[in-house]
Formats: sequence, structure tokens, C-alpha cells
Amino acid sequence: MRILHCLRAPVGGLFRHVLDLAEEQAAHGHDVGILAASTTEDRLTSAKFAAIAPKLRLGIARIPINRQPGLSDLAAVCAVRAHAATLDLDVLHGHGAKGGAYARFAARRLSARGHHVKSFYTPHGGSLNFKPGSLEQRILLMIEGGLESMTSGLIFESAYAARVYRSRVSAKGAPQRIIPNGLKPTDFTPAKPRPDATDLLFVGELRSIKGVDFLLKALAELKFDHPVTATIVGSGPDAEPLKKLASTLGLDNLVTFAGALPVREAFGLGRIMVVPSLAESFPYVVLEAAAAGLPLIATNVGGIPEIVADTDTVLIEPGNAAGLASALRATLGDAEAARGRAKRLRAKIESRFTVAAMTGAVLDFYAETSPRPARLPSWELKLQSHRQ
Repeated sequence: MRILHCLRAPVGGLFRHVLDLAEEQAAHGHDVGILAASTTEDRLTSAKFAAIAPKLRLGIARIPINRQPGLSDLAAVCAVRAHAATLDLDVLHGHGAKGGAYARFAARRLSARGHHVKSFYTPHGGSLNFKPGSLEQRILLMIEGGLESMTSGLIFESAYAARVYRSRVSAKGAPQRIIPNGLKPTDFTPAKPRPDATDLLFVGELRSIKGVDFLLKALAELKFDHPVTATIVGSGPDAEPLKKLASTLGLDNLVTFAGALPVREAFGLGRIMVVPSLAESFPYVVLEAAAAGLPLIATNVGGIPEIVADTDTVLIEPGNAAGLASALRATLGDAEAARGRAKRLRAKIESRFTVAAMTGAVLDFYAETSPRPARLPSWELKLQSHRQ
């Protein structure tokens, strides 16, 4: 097959998913390409693209894509369609809200012109994570519902994401499949803390939904009776506000903001992984930390319960700084028990979540589905008739 993956931001877990899936699909003999925003990246993006580029016979394309919806989306949709039209595609796979919308619009236009392109969509949280009832969420979910008629198949990384989609967007329509994210064998190499490693580690995008502000508030609660050190790894739109909050809370000597780093390098900077997210789909950082053997403190949101299912790893309430502080005290107070839980979780992850299984299931789903029928709008049909 000839496959193009479309996404907005080439950062974070969504980007890792696309890279792993594209690389494994290419290893299966398929012609694969990636299209992503040129307006968003961190300092690791270029290196990751450079590493995978020789394996992608359909290449890597970058176009301007803004985070917020606007008129610029019209130009982006046209750019995606124009690029896809040159590749003679079998599959256009969109990831995240914008990547999913662009891929499906492009596939619809191409199919209407006789190119039978299948369109697949993986939300990765995306529009499903917006605050229920907000105007922005209502608009996005309305768009999601309209796009389903253009969708050959919906892929969810977690049962949680599938449930949310069915309750908020559609209980029927396009074929659906739950295919969890997977890890490579190298991900299961145990992490070795550096001699100067801090007590805690956070790795992720620095934006409000990740709950880093609650982690900082929990550290502030502990600093007078049990000072706890932490390293914050990542970049994002809330980096400066979070640094200011840390200073305001008197944490300058306890918290280090390390910027974006390769995840394996980051794992050496702390002894316990903290994932204080307010919303998630199926976060790679939880899988990766568990595979590396790091003790884990995470919130009970999204697909995280599916990752730790049938283990003794306990999750905590999101958005609760006092509860997080209590979990930190308990984990730091019994390091041996924490390491035992981490060992058992690692074994469970290794038996469940692999890139090979993930890719095989996605390719099977591609092959099983048919392109959705596509018609051009009436005004465009009339215009074509007039030209003929």
C-alpha cells in the first residue's frame, strides 16, 4: 500500500506513534510518507525526521498549520490535497483533530475525482479532551460528526477514547477499531538514574492539560517538612508561566526545568515518574516509564487505567494537589515497595503492548475496509460540467 500520515504538531506522544507506525509499515514493504506542520516543533523534531527519512519512500512534507481554527485551515486543506494527489495513495491516515480533518477532506476530494483513497482517523485525545459543554468543544464535535461520513475507519488507542467518541460524536457510522499504542524491544532497557537525579521526574508538553501546576503545588506543600526535588522535562506554551509559578511557590532550589530531551536521556534525571495529567488518551510516557522500570505516580484519567490494569499500581485523583502530595509522601517513604510495583507493571506492559502488534492490527484494518463513497458538492459538479 501507499500510505500518507497527516498530523499537525510533530512533538509528543502523537508524533512518536506516527514515527513508530510509519517505520514499521515501511519495514513491511509499504510505501509510506508523513505530512506535518512546519510551524510547530521542538528541538528534537528535526533529528527524528532525519532518522526516519531514508525509510520513507513517499518522503516528508511540511506545511504551515496553525493550532487554532481559522481561515488558514482552508489553505492547509488545499495543500494536503495537492500533496496527496501527487502520491497515488491507497490510504490517508490523519492523526489528531487537525490531521484527521485534513486527511479526510483530502481523501474525499481525491475519491470524488476517481482516486479511491481510504481515509482513517486516530483522535489521540484531540477534540475529545476539550471541556464538556464548552463552545469550542461543541463546535469541534459537530465538525467531527460531519467528517464521519468521509471516514473509512476510526482507530482508537484506548477503550476510553472509543467510549468518549461514541457518547459525544457517534455511536455508529464508520467502522471502528481499538488498537493500543505499542513499544519497541529497546524501550524495555532499564533506566539508570544519574548520581545527581532528582526525586521526581515529569516528561511531557508544558501545557495546562498536563497538570504540572498541581505537581508544583504539591511540592510546595511538602517543602517545609520533606523537601522533594523534581526535574521538569519538556517544552510548550505554558513553560514560562510554570517557571514563574515555581518561583512564586519558593521552589527555585527544588525544581529544574530541563527543556525538551530524548525520553531515554530524560529517564536518568529522576527516580520516580509523575504523570499529573488532567486528561489523556493513551499516553506513551506512561508506557515508556513503566517499560524502563521507573516507579510511577499517575492520575486516573483517560486510558491510563487500561495501561495499569491487573497490576497493583494505584492511580490518584486528577487536579488534587493535596492528594498528589500524599501519594508522593507514601511512595518516597517506601522505595522498596515502589520498585516492586514498578517491576510487576513492567512485566505486564512487555506482554501486552508492542509496536509489531499495533502495526499488524492497523494494516489489517486498512485492508478490511473500503473507501467511503464521495461526491463533490453540487456547485463544484456544476462548475465541472460547465467547463466540459
